[in-house]
Amino acid sequence: MDNETWQSIVKYTELQGTSGQEDRVAEAFRADLTPLVDQVYRNGLGGVFGVKEGHSAGPRVMFAAHLDEVGFMVSEILPTGNFKVVTLGGWNPMTVSSQRYTLFTRKGQYPVVSGAVSPHLLRQGGAANQVKIADMIFDAGFVDRAEAQAFGVQPGDFIVPETKTVMTANKKRVMSKSWDDRFGVVTVLEALTALQGVQTPNTLIMGANTQEEVGLRGAPAAVNQLKPDIFFAIDTSAADDNAVLEGHQGHLNEGALLRVYDPTVVTPHRLKDFIQTTAEDNHIPYQFFLSKGGTDAAAAQSQLAGVPSVAVGMASRYLHTHETVWAIDDFEAAKELVVALAKNLDQSVYQTIMGA
Repeated sequence: MDNETWQSIVKYTELQGTSGQEDRVAEAFRADLTPLVDQVYRNGLGGVFGVKEGHSAGPRVMFAAHLDEVGFMVSEILPTGNFKVVTLGGWNPMTVSSQRYTLFTRKGQYPVVSGAVSPHLLRQGGAANQVKIADMIFDAGFVDRAEAQAFGVQPGDFIVPETKTVMTANKKRVMSKSWDDRFGVVTVLEALTALQGVQTPNTLIMGANTQEEVGLRGAPAAVNQLKPDIFFAIDTSAADDNAVLEGHQGHLNEGALLRVYDPTVVTPHRLKDFIQTTAEDNHIPYQFFLSKGGTDAAAAQSQLAGVPSVAVGMASRYLHTHETVWAIDDFEAAKELVVALAKNLDQSVYQTIMGA
């Protein structure tokens, strides 16, 4: 990985933007995207896409990341000056407490922590019950409700994880927040950079949606605006390889992911064949993945007259927490796969995928 790519990863993973509050990420992404494409579009939900003109007789191919990361929203200010929250995206309650966040208000941005019960306050010999996020307290240090309100805190304010991106000691893996899905954001930019000066056999539509984490809301707007013939979600999936590999899917350092099934998408078999063949012809390592969750591919596939859709990406540990761990080799494989798909998806391939 070169230094420019590393700096892009640090930039986008450390930027803070949860669902409905993606503006900072979108602004940075648009600035980086513009010189790489022929036209830039933004839709009413804030999604940002660039169009790279290729062969005019080829299909319109969309690769879509998403800008948002998981976070929280203030739901109530307590008399103590602390807050109750609602979730923006899926969280495991065990990972939420005793973490650092940033509180975004109309008047400013403030540090805030998620509260936890000190062991000193637990009944001796008893076990603490798992707390629900709805019962958790977020603490920005305000002395009472009036002071919090004086600093501009209101229901509807956003709370976003804060952490630094670092490389592991062996220089093979990375620890960061928001790799779901700043991975896709960086991959779009890296792929377009690799495709500079290349005329693809298709029209490429590459960008990122908003509000994926709260119900795949941004993808329909993008698809209806730009009307792709085929859709690739670029997203990361949950690795399950901490202790054992056998019987578990999503392994670090085993290549790009081809998501063949989740509860919302059954990957069209001819599209699956094309991705496999492309990876194998280009000596790109890949692995199959069956997921219990969905991606923007689910929302895209039912738009227009039906858009063949699939998710490709990589596996990452500890998704939807402050500290995701992922492998640089897998990132490189996923990026290479996106570039190869863009170079090879011509009208003949598209007709085969469609069964024409």
